[in-house]
Amino acid sequence: MAEEKTFEEKVKEGIDEIRPLLQRDGGDCELVGVEGKKVKIRFRGACKGCPGAAMTLKMGIERHLRGRIPEIEEVVAAN
Repeated sequence: MAEEKTFEEKVKEGIDEIRPLLQRDGGDCELVGVEGKKVKIRFRGACKGCPGAAMTLKMGIERHLRGRIPEIEEVVAAN
């Protein structure tokens, strides 16, 4: 019987699915941590400081993760 993945493992897998899209444009992101059902990520590369980063976070990353993991409450950028 396969073990069920933890919430954090599911989040990591979801982020790994979307990272190639960011990397294609010279950016990247990493999981900083999970607090309850809130996910914290940090942008790197071209994404760090990009004017479109907030839109990428909410309309790209958060939308993708919530589609996979409906129990996610919010995805936020970590400093």
